[in-house]
Amino acid sequence: MKRQKLSVAHFAPLLIILGASCWGIIGLFTKRLSSCGCSAAQIAFLRCAVSALLMLLYLVVFDRKQLKIALRDIWMFLGTGILSLVMFSVLYFTTIETTGLSVAAVLLYTAPCFVMIMSAIFFKEKITSRKLAALIVAFIGCTCTTGLMSALFSGSLSGIGCKGILTGLGSGFGYALYTIFGNVALKKYSSVTVTFYTLAFAAIGLAPFCLRGEFLALVSQPEVIWSGLGICVFSTIAPYLLYTLGLNYTQPGRASVLAFTETVVATLVGVLVFNETLTSYGVAGIVLIFASLLFLSMKKESPQDA
Repeated sequence: MKRQKLSVAHFAPLLIILGASCWGIIGLFTKRLSSCGCSAAQIAFLRCAVSALLMLLYLVVFDRKQLKIALRDIWMFLGTGILSLVMFSVLYFTTIETTGLSVAAVLLYTAPCFVMIMSAIFFKEKITSRKLAALIVAFIGCTCTTGLMSALFSGSLSGIGCKGILTGLGSGFGYALYTIFGNVALKKYSSVTVTFYTLAFAAIGLAPFCLRGEFLALVSQPEVIWSGLGICVFSTIAPYLLYTLGLNYTQPGRASVLAFTETVVATLVGVLVFNETLTSYGVAGIVLIFASLLFLSMKKESPQDA
């Protein structure tokens, strides 16, 4: 009996889950940067610019071939960098200010819905009952984990205006665009190339709003330097490389549901590090999200259900 060789494709769901987990710990660094006086836009710019610079230095020294792209393909990275990363970051931070973190997180995770619809239109990916069920279970789990479900039942949720809903849905749409544009870019370029140019274009898009005297004074603080390096290495370069590599072997719709792991990790960080309370709804939400991930990852889809 032949022993089957393991390849990157076999670990694609795990790579996406690990990438989403790295995004989930971003609060460890953003809270410190915020306490130092950095605004949301400044944090986003610091994250993208320094990450792009670190990757550029690495590629120039070790693998210059990864920097080569055709000019006609720049639109792909405008999509992943500016239309996705910049758009969803700005709209997400705006939604947090308008509606609060819980509602913002749930609206952000409308992204898999957009991914499934766009994948069906552009990539002819089937919206199977299995994927749809996993999406619904994961989304319900997300509302439980973030605390929105308990707020709805207790009647304490109020004051969510049209602006908050629209910016929240916009952040979900922007988040979804990375999976769509990234899937196209990966047909021609490696995950390293896609990640680098995504970060570089995002930094260029944010630069006009951040490169001022106030920002330069902030980044001279030791706490900002260390937290900035942390967010760049552990919550930017690592997750984008892992997610993009996994996306190379995973259908966009499936990948977007696997990324719900981010919500679970973010909740656990809040409980274990920042002493936030984990309610029974939160526990139920974590269980539901894990159930949806197992549903997608452990059982291989048949050709008819691909």
